[in-house]
Amino acid sequence: MNHVVLVGRLTRDPELRYIAGSGTPVANFSIAIDREFSGKDGKRETDFIDIQVWGKSAENCANYIGKGSLVAVQGSIRVDVYQNQAGENRRAFRVNANRVQFLDSRNKSENSYNKGNQPGFEPSFEPTFEPQGLDPQGFQAIDDDDIPF
Repeated sequence: MNHVVLVGRLTRDPELRYIAGSGTPVANFSIAIDREFSGKDGKRETDFIDIQVWGKSAENCANYIGKGSLVAVQGSIRVDVYQNQAGENRRAFRVNANRVQFLDSRNKSENSYNKGNQPGFEPSFEPTFEPQGLDPQGFQAIDDDDIPF
């Protein structure tokens, strides 16, 4: 099984391009993730992971997140093997994301990654589930006879 879930902050703005011929959107960016343990010097090390996103998710990433944005990425690890100019075999690892979730809940005035591509758009990251039969504060009135003690 090849499945990975990562949470980190973008180290640069996503780079969006379109595949020639098919027009499929592809976005590339990397995220910084602190390791859970400290080294001998007491400092935590950081890993920088390359991410590639395809399709509508790629366009959403390019339009609504940027450097410093907190994201959760779900996908699989991909290994590309190539030869450098000296003829040595090299490997490049990246995550081929099938889902990117925006975790920042910044409002529009402090939103550094809103590039203004869609005027009037303000991304909403709040849950929209509202249970039926509850008052606005989430409580339901019950009769004293319904309490079992």
